[in-house]
Amino acid sequence: MSKNILVISTSPRRGGNSETLADWFIRGAEEAGNRVEKVCLYDKTISFCKGCLACLKSHRCVIRDDADIIAQKMRQADVLVFATPIYYYEMCGQMKTMLDRANPLYDSDYRFREVYLLAAAAEEEESTVEGAVKGLSGWTDCFPKARFAGTVFGGGADEIGDIAGNPALEQAYEIGKVI
Repeated sequence: MSKNILVISTSPRRGGNSETLADWFIRGAEEAGNRVEKVCLYDKTISFCKGCLACLKSHRCVIRDDADIIAQKMRQADVLVFATPIYYYEMCGQMKTMLDRANPLYDSDYRFREVYLLAAAAEEEESTVEGAVKGLSGWTDCFPKARFAGTVFGGGADEIGDIAGNPALEQAYEIGKVI
């Protein structure tokens, strides 16, 4: 059964290592017959959440920027995939801001059931990604119909292109194929 997959590349760098992971995932998912849309945050205008909580009633954000549009796409996806560089052992700020701005989805009729994390970092230790996993799995826990379904981590990738040849690329591709 074909799924509607939304991949959100949160890196501030166009063509960065986490975006490359996302592209390999997308290739696998499309080859398996899924519909995939990729949204890159590096060219979007996304303001910080104001904490007004008006979105809990309207299921829309009062700030009409790109985050509001992306959150509505998130609501309609069967699968959400977040790709992020790891900065200071955590997801990048752009990803955290997008998660905060997705608050209108809370207690709404969202479709997503699976949430994945694709992450790249200069550090190679597997523990490098633990902060981002904790953050995204905590966000996912707020959506009872969804589950945090997995992580692909590509370490040793600092400069753009460093991820080439990393086994994480093949892992991302394979997860995309079986989603």
